[in-house]
Amino acid sequence: MYQTNYHRASSVEDAVKLASANDEAKYLSGGQTLLPTMKQRLAAPSDLVDLRHVGEMKGISVNGGKIRIGAATPHVEVATSAEIAAACPGLAHLAAHIGDPHVRHMGTIGGSIANNDPAADYPAGLLALNATIVTNSRSISADDFFTGMFDTALEEGELIVAVEITAPAKSGYAKFPNPASRYALTGVFVARHGDGSVRVAVTGAGADGVFRHAGMEQALASNFSADALDGVTVDDSDLMADIHASSAYRANLVKVMAKRAVAAAG
Repeated sequence: MYQTNYHRASSVEDAVKLASANDEAKYLSGGQTLLPTMKQRLAAPSDLVDLRHVGEMKGISVNGGKIRIGAATPHVEVATSAEIAAACPGLAHLAAHIGDPHVRHMGTIGGSIANNDPAADYPAGLLALNATIVTNSRSISADDFFTGMFDTALEEGELIVAVEITAPAKSGYAKFPNPASRYALTGVFVARHGDGSVRVAVTGAGADGVFRHAGMEQALASNFSADALDGVTVDDSDLMADIHASSAYRANLVKVMAKRAVAAAG
């Protein structure tokens, strides 16, 4: 690692102040991406602002179908929350299958979406759930937040404080994991909302990161069943191709995982 200065923030205001006062500072939450990147000397922040002791960024609350998850809440708490399991079982299932136990105990929802890895699970969940990302200065819809591979609408120094979701009528997530990393080769989150609309978000397959699939959304809005997807075509021209899978293989996985997600949603 390169030399860096460590700061322990005590509040959101303190964290933002520390980050803005230091050139090239980075927020540190679970550190599941940032610390390995620093060890490989691919990142060299001048300062690290530790968020793990900021109480207002932790915890889960569910009130009248309104879900709020603090950005510093680890995956394991989302996975094991009885309130999340009742209000949005698809999200609990998603969190339970991120990485391994170490990653789930250290990694946080805020860190995951701020990084916006193209194979991460949470971006698909929040996009399908039409979530709102709350920062220290504004609220951003998931449609506007995820702007491209490893890219978000966050401005320099802006800090994610929480994620807010309206509990859907039905939700389900299915992914085909890389056997080593457990990242999604392809993952699909399906959510049917109270107004009858359906949102389908795909991760691990898009060449530019997470995306929604309009054809599947239209088919499922008319008939929320796996069979409704039989006639839907998945174009592979904008899908990722790498050593793990071709774009054509991922296109097939999108459809298979979508069917499994619908079946899981019941």
